[in-house]
Amino acid sequence: MTIGELIRLLSDGEFHSGQQLGEKLGVSRAAVWKQLRKLEDLGIPMEAVKGQGYRLAEPLELLDGPSVVAALSRESRRHLSRLFVEDTLPSSNEFLRERFRQGAGHAEACLVEQQSAGRGRRGRTWTTPWGRTLMCSVGWRFDSGVAALEGLSLAIGVVLAQVLERHGLKPGLKWPNDVLLPLGPQGLDEQAATGQGAGQQGFGKLAGILVEMSGDAAGPCEVVLGMGINVDLPESFRAKIDQPVACVHDQAPGLSRNVLAAELLDGLLGMLAGFEEQGFDAWRDAWNARHAFAGWDIEIIRGEQRELAQAGDVDGSGNLWVRKGIDGERQERLVGGEISVRARP
Repeated sequence: MTIGELIRLLSDGEFHSGQQLGEKLGVSRAAVWKQLRKLEDLGIPMEAVKGQGYRLAEPLELLDGPSVVAALSRESRRHLSRLFVEDTLPSSNEFLRERFRQGAGHAEACLVEQQSAGRGRRGRTWTTPWGRTLMCSVGWRFDSGVAALEGLSLAIGVVLAQVLERHGLKPGLKWPNDVLLPLGPQGLDEQAATGQGAGQQGFGKLAGILVEMSGDAAGPCEVVLGMGINVDLPESFRAKIDQPVACVHDQAPGLSRNVLAAELLDGLLGMLAGFEEQGFDAWRDAWNARHAFAGWDIEIIRGEQRELAQAGDVDGSGNLWVRKGIDGERQERLVGGEISVRARP
């Protein structure tokens, strides 16, 4: 018996006695009780009523691989080699990196209910509560080398933004790898018009993107792209995070995680299939149209050094252009790496 199997039985909203759960799972009532005690540690509140049994205190939609695959377009199903849906993993990106080491990995995708050792940029930890996020990784093998993949993480952000917009959300993109959501009712255009939205004041982080590459700079290379999307974080979990966060259900409370997963994979597989030929230039205008901080005063952070500038657009290689100086007379191109950009409060 796994935690995932137990949660799936309890996710129907009905009460189940310990004996019933044990019979369905093929274990003793004592074993069921031990697993039930672990649910609180996973951030899954339970209800226990004497004479009735146990049930989840709140509905929880679990990921369902067959329904995700069935919702894909015919073209995406042709591209997709395999979809993994896991209960827990240290990291979905590392899972696919290991698949590449085993000689597989290309056109494979992995969805996971909870990560215990997920990573963001610069090695930051990305932990998630069970079933409240969408953790998605996709592996792809490119023939043209790392140099041909400039701007790939930005194109991924555009794909996610386009999916969310179809459901009424109004995301913004932060260079180089974050997807943001306005914390108030106003959208991106309204925040720009009213002077709100800079830095921590108007946006919460909705999703992060991590692209990991290995291989030849000019020859075949293997890429694992990972996304962590906040869908419905409990307030208690949000309070532990050291920056403003936003969730899909803040603006689209009825959006299914399985629908979101299918539409996201649909977009990603199509983008990846054509990226080597098209490059980021085909996605540049779409990214700039969703640039959360275009024209804003920003702070460029390089290690311990901080410098003020004004954000411009990204170019066809995914580099961010900024203006410096009192009158913005000097331009500089930011190429990523260890550079972070924060809007000045």
